[in-house]
Amino acid sequence: MRARIYQPARTAMQSGTAKTHGWVLEFAPSEAREVDPLMGWTGSADTQSQVRLRFESKEAALAYAASKGIEAEVTEPQSRKPNIRARGYGENFATDRRGVWTH
Repeated sequence: MRARIYQPARTAMQSGTAKTHGWVLEFAPSEAREVDPLMGWTGSADTQSQVRLRFESKEAALAYAASKGIEAEVTEPQSRKPNIRARGYGENFATDRRGVWTH
């Protein structure tokens, strides 16, 4: 059984970094998906592909994989510079602004 260990990136719908500090162990699909001829739904008998385990650290995920005999591939995250403004969103409405607020 193979699995992938990675640190999830933030979604496109969020600007913060919530739920991106932990590590995820996700199993690789063991069989191909098939299309149901009547309804057109895509399905599979592989239930392991639905399992996503969350861990606090990469070492904890690797230790779990080693204890269960799972062959794991680790994907390191790409680091990015945080975009933090000095006063944040409230600066747009501050009464002590230096310049005029315009569109």
